[in-house]
Amino acid sequence: MNFDLSEEQQLLKDSVTRLLADRYGFEDRKAFQKSPEGWSRDLWRQYAEVGLLGVAFAEADGGYGGGPVETMLILEAFGKALVLEPYLATVVLAGGVLRRGGSEEQRAAIVPQIAAGEITLAFAHTERQSGFDLFDVGATARKDGAAFVLNGEKGLVLNGDSADRLIVSARSAGARRDRGGIGLFLVDAKAEGVARRGYPTQDGMRAAEITLTDVRVEPQNAIGEPEGALALIERVVDEAIAATSAEAVGAMSEALEMTVDYLKTRKQFGVPIGSFQALQHRASDMVVALEQARSMMMLATMMSAEENAGERRKAISAAKVQIGRSARFIGQQSIQLHGGIGMTMEYKLGHLFKRLTMIDIAFGDADYHLERLSQGEGLIG
Repeated sequence: MNFDLSEEQQLLKDSVTRLLADRYGFEDRKAFQKSPEGWSRDLWRQYAEVGLLGVAFAEADGGYGGGPVETMLILEAFGKALVLEPYLATVVLAGGVLRRGGSEEQRAAIVPQIAAGEITLAFAHTERQSGFDLFDVGATARKDGAAFVLNGEKGLVLNGDSADRLIVSARSAGARRDRGGIGLFLVDAKAEGVARRGYPTQDGMRAAEITLTDVRVEPQNAIGEPEGALALIERVVDEAIAATSAEAVGAMSEALEMTVDYLKTRKQFGVPIGSFQALQHRASDMVVALEQARSMMMLATMMSAEENAGERRKAISAAKVQIGRSARFIGQQSIQLHGGIGMTMEYKLGHLFKRLTMIDIAFGDADYHLERLSQGEGLIG
């Protein structure tokens, strides 16, 4: 199997790496966090200028015709820099729903705006009681003539406080935990009846609690079949897991690089602590954990395009397990080998560990996905 990047993919990787090296130092990131939205609108426009926001969408819809590998390259670079901008929320999650399930008219209206950096989106799906179960939806979509009226609450909506549009899941039929009866609806974030409460998350990102009270949605803003959206939701979440796996690998590689540099410069008893064999062994174990995670990241990236949902889910869950374990090991070892400096808010390493911890929890932690594998046929059916 050929893992070499094409010329276009290498150019994409080089361009995003250069952009972040020039504009996304750790002190820059702290300044971006203090903005009202918690991220940089200026950089968002630059992402659009270099094509990052349109790369995942088809050319016919106003994008650049990229795929999972291009998303992997972007997210890995974002992980190293601890990027705050709502790429996951807008392009991968909400954009994935549009790409996979939106009508031609919906894609034509919205994708060019995403690619140009003119709007951001958020995927409002998780609810307080749902945990990691994607089918547990209590928000309702009541039919009112040809339109729908939405009521309910959504929690931990990534970048939901600053999004211009929301893609909301709601139940149009069945009981709360039925797999059928779930629809997806495109909602203006400033529509009457939409209330948002934004807050910072532990890793420095932003999220929101969203309340929907008699929010009217016209039929042209329903995405796909209003009672059969679960398969689409599951597929988009699988793609998001593959994307965050790449982000985690980027963050892990940055943590490892910082740790090795520290071992080379920090001295004790007159010599660099990296000369101590015990610490060399721990650093070597970190390298092994990183390469294990990188291999599973590649598997998740390739399998995210798999049409067979069962095979795709097995590979994605296996990747999630390894990413979570590697992230915890590398994060803990990095902090321990740095000593007290690794825990300070003024140093990047602690923020990398926080982000890795949140990635592990997102969309089901390693234990959840290990149990999902054990209940099925395992990785090899």
